[in-house]
Amino acid sequence: MRILGIDPGLNITGYGFVDASTHSLDIVDAGVIRPAGRTLEDRISSLFTDLNDLIKEIHPTVLAVEQIYSHYAHPRTAIQMAHARGVILLSGRLGHLPIYHYSATQIKRQLTGHGRADKAQMQRAVMMLFKLDRAPKPADVADALAIGYCCSQHLSTNGRRDQRMRA
Repeated sequence: MRILGIDPGLNITGYGFVDASTHSLDIVDAGVIRPAGRTLEDRISSLFTDLNDLIKEIHPTVLAVEQIYSHYAHPRTAIQMAHARGVILLSGRLGHLPIYHYSATQIKRQLTGHGRADKAQMQRAVMMLFKLDRAPKPADVADALAIGYCCSQHLSTNGRRDQRMRA
């Protein structure tokens, strides 16, 4: 199973392709998409194009994406993230991929044992999990790989008959 984990954002979208088997978990590719353009429409279009190119090139079988969390003091951030998530969900649907959604708390708990881990803790956990020489940077890459890992654990525990949320 090849999982595409995505940490959505309009300025930086982290992605991580993870091959999961019963005995190993390997990184196929990971990085960030930095949508080009000044307007919202340009950045959405750029994200859509770049993400579709990655999906066509690396052929994931599953898409896992972080759910939106909004703090009442920063609603604009959540709205912008929702634009990016919409594009990501559309790309997954057009690629005929099953889509799984995970909260930041779920992902952090899966990797560190508690849901309040900070960015540095997540980067160290991903580094140790994948036996990397150094922590993935920027943190969006580590987050995307963590999402892919979380999905692999979820699917290996629950199989494909879980409570997948449809986009």
